[in-house]
Amino acid sequence: MWSCNRRTLLCLAAAALALASCGFQPAYGPAGPATRLQASISLDPPADKDGFDLVERLEQRLGHAEGPAYHLSYAIETQTNAVGITQTYAITRYNINGSVRYALRDLASGAELTSGIVDSFTAHSASSTTFSTLIAERDAKTRLMRLLADQIALRLMATSGVWGK
Repeated sequence: MWSCNRRTLLCLAAAALALASCGFQPAYGPAGPATRLQASISLDPPADKDGFDLVERLEQRLGHAEGPAYHLSYAIETQTNAVGITQTYAITRYNINGSVRYALRDLASGAELTSGIVDSFTAHSASSTTFSTLIAERDAKTRLMRLLADQIALRLMATSGVWGK
């Protein structure tokens, strides 16, 4: 038992040394490249429910900007497709595909630091009542906006070491 713990400790130490020697640095570690993103990105005001859900999640991940140094603009596109159809042509399931085109700009210089497109999808079931189907669709769109916001936040964190120098 003791030798197993010693081997584990040696393997962890070797892995830490290997990561340190290759330049690995935790994004939110001390002086990490993503620390400058926290509470420093202003966002376009939401124009609809999808925009509200996206902005809400981005602010959860990146913080609400008090004195922003950067501005993130975005454009949301969604498309709903019927994917489950019975023999009597009743729709039982919908897919919602979504994409967000985003661009991060430095407020001081106006320069575009990074941009891209993220996409994902989610689904919801149709039920026998219109109201419950609408609630399921609203919930699915909220989940989709959260997925897309998480992807944007991860890309900003991953690339912050490149454009933040």
